[in-house]
Amino acid sequence: MFLRNERSVKEFIQFYPVVSALVIIYLALWFVIDFMQLPIGQDIYFWGIAVNGLIHDGEYWRLFTAMFLHGDFMHAIFNSFSLVLFGPALEQMLGRVKFTVAFLIAGFIGNFATYALDPINYQYAHLGASGAIYGLFGIYIFMVLFRKNLIDPQSMQIIVVIFIIGLVMTFLRPGINAKAHVFGFIGGFAIAPLFLRNVLPFSPWRNKKAHVFTTNKSNNEIKFDPNRWNKKRIIPKKLKKSLPWVFLGILLLFGLLGRLGIL
Repeated sequence: MFLRNERSVKEFIQFYPVVSALVIIYLALWFVIDFMQLPIGQDIYFWGIAVNGLIHDGEYWRLFTAMFLHGDFMHAIFNSFSLVLFGPALEQMLGRVKFTVAFLIAGFIGNFATYALDPINYQYAHLGASGAIYGLFGIYIFMVLFRKNLIDPQSMQIIVVIFIIGLVMTFLRPGINAKAHVFGFIGGFAIAPLFLRNVLPFSPWRNKKAHVFTTNKSNNEIKFDPNRWNKKRIIPKKLKKSLPWVFLGILLLFGLLGRLGIL
């Protein structure tokens, strides 16, 4: 489920448009707000960040817009990387609309919990997509516990290990919005029974089969490419199998560096 075998960025975007759009938005906003430091970027930041006092005054859109903003490049790239790794399988299984709704609901629940449980003032602000991403983990953990037919054993192990490490780091690293993480996860877990109804397990063949056959635009004939599966692999099979564990090592490294105050 978590091994990326798309042949190009273009193919990834075609297969997973919602995940791709979210990552593009995250990085584009970081570029405009932090890297270029454009005036319009600063306006977007102050209009979208979740400030409890302003939310209390009726600016409820901040409970949604805050999940598209990030504090710095590492924050944006880490959440983007997590989404690219764990989002595609769910986008295929749930479909684009249900995946988008589930992502937004989990992020909203995480942000609302932060608003409800923290002081109502104009000094406390929070932002980031972590609550929504933990909502995806909530759906996966529901699969592990109650819908094992939807997830293979190797993916179960990866999800459980990554989730436990992420949860531990949530409470060890200072500056992390633990409420958004925990309640985003709870939100994803709570909506999972409804959103996982009538879904099929993830299958890379469901993506690839559309590319086995090509349509001739001139005569609308369907043609089969017999060499489709004989093309050279871009990433060696052994390397692809090790990618989740490389990601796990990166998580551990970031957690350790954050704990030491280096990041």
